[in-house]
Amino acid sequence: MIRRSRLLTTVAVGASAVLLLTACGGGGGKPKTNDKIAGADTGTSKSPSPSATASAADSGRPEIAFPAGVKNVFEDEKTGDPTKDAVLADSALSVNSMDDAIFQGSVSTKALGFYNSGKALNAAITYVQGYLDKGDTWVGTTRYFNRRVTLSGDTAASVVYCSDESKSFLKNRKTKKTQNTPTTADSYVLYNAKLVKNGRGVWQTTDIISDRGAKACQP
Repeated sequence: MIRRSRLLTTVAVGASAVLLLTACGGGGGKPKTNDKIAGADTGTSKSPSPSATASAADSGRPEIAFPAGVKNVFEDEKTGDPTKDAVLADSALSVNSMDDAIFQGSVSTKALGFYNSGKALNAAITYVQGYLDKGDTWVGTTRYFNRRVTLSGDTAASVVYCSDESKSFLKNRKTKKTQNTPTTADSYVLYNAKLVKNGRGVWQTTDIISDRGAKACQP
């Protein structure tokens, strides 16, 4: 069983996106089952999410903190272009906001609607609710790599990136049992996200598609 994709449907992202992702790195580890899911052990200590900490600290931005034992690692944070770096930071926070909602056990968290809107927000709510309905959460580390930004004017951008789920695993909240599934091609996912800069200066994710098992993301 593979951890579920973040999207309502999984589709190919297209050749242009794949061309941005050459020589994708990867690791061993083990895949997950098709979802990451809600609240990694309520009551456990939490630590700040490791990525985009500067952006998260900005005035008015909701704090995101993960329980002990879980981590999202985002590579390629700095491009040398301040605008692209801001897009990457908020793209990472969009990802973190979904996991934060899972860990909090709620689709009504401030961060979820802060970093996502439109189709992406609807998909995020469905994704998180799937975890809540199953009574699951996740543990381990998910790595996001080969992140590439394309700007479209001053307020629109796209981010194409890979995820490596080989070291993150589903965990049932009641039984505390972790599903140690083996690593397969489906442990790696290619994403293509659209982002729009809103009036508050936040690059919100507005739409996203994924391709689980994409060749471009294989180790």
